[in-house]
Amino acid sequence: AAMRSRAEVDATLQTAKLNPAELLPAVHCLSFGPQAGGGECCLLQLEPGLCAELEAGRSLVIRGEKDEHAVLCSKDKTYDMKIADTSNMLLFVPGCKTPEELKADQGSCSIIHSQIAGFSKNYWELRRCRPKLKKLRKLLMEDPYEGPDSRKDQASTFSKYTTEDLLNLIQASEEEILHQLQVIDACKIEGYWRILDFDYEMKLLNHVTQLIDSESWPLSKVPLCACLEELGSLEPREMIEHILLSYGRKYVDDGEVFFEMHEDKICRAVAQMLLQNAVKFNLSEFEEVWQQSVPEGMTTRLDQLQGLALVDKSSRPETIFLLKVEDLPEDNQERFNSLFGIREKWTEVDITPYIQDLCAEKQTVGALLTKYARSSMLNGVKVYNSRRPIS
Repeated sequence: AAMRSRAEVDATLQTAKLNPAELLPAVHCLSFGPQAGGGECCLLQLEPGLCAELEAGRSLVIRGEKDEHAVLCSKDKTYDMKIADTSNMLLFVPGCKTPEELKADQGSCSIIHSQIAGFSKNYWELRRCRPKLKKLRKLLMEDPYEGPDSRKDQASTFSKYTTEDLLNLIQASEEEILHQLQVIDACKIEGYWRILDFDYEMKLLNHVTQLIDSESWPLSKVPLCACLEELGSLEPREMIEHILLSYGRKYVDDGEVFFEMHEDKICRAVAQMLLQNAVKFNLSEFEEVWQQSVPEGMTTRLDQLQGLALVDKSSRPETIFLLKVEDLPEDNQERFNSLFGIREKWTEVDITPYIQDLCAEKQTVGALLTKYARSSMLNGVKVYNSRRPIS
């Protein structure tokens, strides 16, 4: 392209009926460079926090397998990636000067010849989203750990997963994955993350609670050393410590390690053990058996079972059955479909434990219910049912 002269630029301005006095004196003359295909360029719109991450030399990772929607992860957050189209063509001009820079540099040449290196009609937009962590439990549950003597473990054909494997397979940031491993009480065995088989976990917990009972230790001060000493001949010491970490809070007193046992979590585990073999359980009978089954000095309460079991008040007599939040779908609409399939009308108190984990940042359970359910009054109580017919 021939270089334009100032006279040609002024003549063009006059034809376009533009007043040069209202414009900056510098003029960009654009031409397409030989490599201006633009196809290999992707634009990503970043919020200031993510820009700072990159500027500090940290990396952002795109995660997802072939059949999954891509997400972008920083060290501790996860973002959905969506393509946003623009009505204006976006041009990439190396060394392009903004109006602010031109104002600051009044002596700059009045005609700047710039070559366009590429262009784009869209860009990637990021939206903070919940990490997709359901798959983490699913992968680890393929092959739960049944203890050192398990024949199944030696012959297992299932994959085992290191931290590195999980980072490649789970659509969440490293911090979110490591936090979730803690939440689901996973433990590292020979470098691989494992979840304990529930029966094996109960066997370990039973050893510990029986020892606490026989030694008459207060539940708030269970000594690690004595537990390892007494139970080390029955089970691997790291498993004893893992169960204490799962069901207690570790602290140091006078140089010795103790655990304060979580009463609610132990009561909940015992309830799961009692309920998992019954389809439905008469509520009053269950409450009696449950209280008798927990360690001495612990008190069972139905609110310990939020997100684990559901009471059916409409049946006579009232019953209770196992319904675990982690077994429900991760997608919002699918989750509500599944819940309305189990029960047609829900009170807010009953449904909350089963949708609480779907709340995005600053979102309330009320907002979710407004979007996915409709409310009505039943015998003076507000209940929610599906917005769409459930097949």
